[in-house]
Amino acid sequence: MLVKHLPREGAVARELHGEAAEWSVGDHLLAAAVDHLAAANWMFACVNTAEDAEQPAPPEPVPRPEQGGVPADVTPGPRQGPAPQPEPEPEQPTATELAGFFS
Repeated sequence: MLVKHLPREGAVARELHGEAAEWSVGDHLLAAAVDHLAAANWMFACVNTAEDAEQPAPPEPVPRPEQGGVPADVTPGPRQGPAPQPEPEPEQPTATELAGFFS
């Protein structure tokens, strides 16, 4: 029961979830912002490139950690899916549960 209350950055979380345990919601949002900025710059370059010139290659998305064995950045091109929703705060153990655990 108390294992679910261990910190996200702890060794157990890293063992269970790999690199994904180290990514916070802010990290995911920052990666999404970088991807959208790169896509906007790419679109600007495509529109302002001469017609006979070679179009620039689309940008690669920021690599995300794997989640459940499937990479999070499987969407081709610069576009990404919606930003991940923050996980709800875990329940804290009650005094009775703590007393039962340590007795």
